[in-house]
Amino acid sequence: MELPLVVGVDGSGPSLTAVDWAVDEAARHRLPLRLVHASLWERYEGAVPSGSLDRPSEQVMAEYVVGSAMERAQRRNPDVKVSTDIVPDDAVSALLGAGETASAVIAGSRGRGELKGLLLGSVGLAVAGRAHCPVVVVRGDTAGLAGTHERILLGAGESEAGTEALRFAFREAEARGCVLDVVRAWRRPAHGTDGSPPPAEDTAPGHEERAAAMLEELLSEAMAAHPAVRVRRATVEGPAHKVLVDRSAAADLAIVGARHRVGYFGLQLGRTAHALLHHAQCPVAVVPHRM
Repeated sequence: MELPLVVGVDGSGPSLTAVDWAVDEAARHRLPLRLVHASLWERYEGAVPSGSLDRPSEQVMAEYVVGSAMERAQRRNPDVKVSTDIVPDDAVSALLGAGETASAVIAGSRGRGELKGLLLGSVGLAVAGRAHCPVVVVRGDTAGLAGTHERILLGAGESEAGTEALRFAFREAEARGCVLDVVRAWRRPAHGTDGSPPPAEDTAPGHEERAAAMLEELLSEAMAAHPAVRVRRATVEGPAHKVLVDRSAAADLAIVGARHRVGYFGLQLGRTAHALLHHAQCPVAVVPHRM
């Protein structure tokens, strides 16, 4: 049985944008869609007299949120199978739990009650940093959300930590029939390991050649497995987080890997993942790698 895409819904504008994006994604991959709303009212259901005909306002609101989100999803694409679930827990725990049996978890950039000035809501950041499945935070400008660039962006980090992200990116590009841009950022160190100036042979061309060789090694097997995917490689001098945020303006989805170390709480979201989650101009997928 194919695992569903899980979307967190709370009735806010960003969560409804996430529903629209998720419906399109489910249709591309022919996956069912599960709309999850977190509500704690069920924990206090016993406080309502058993003979009362009045339903708690929180219950009414929760049912309205999932019901309206389901109607929206069905209007967007009636062929996508949609289910709903009201989970008696906080939003982060509800989505993390749902992610245990999901292809991916999808969240809006901010939720109901988040401060308007926040670049990324606390729920989206917490789920992206702790989930065991890929997490997509739906954010960005109109073109990026609509998928009109026909381009996927993958930030190529260390090969050992990027295997799952690489597979995810190729599957996504193949399903969309679009170009996959794989970018490796590099920087020449300002100093040697002992604090002295770098050796004369430690040149910019040398760093760029090593970055290009790393890309070839990383991509060779995946390109052979997905011959229909058009791949464009780029080695760019500069900080990875700035390079990828800039390039997200011409992408429909930016993808980065994140390490998940056994014995540690959550993922190790690096500077690049944080920058994309807060500043990218398109949706961002964080793909965990177990170590």
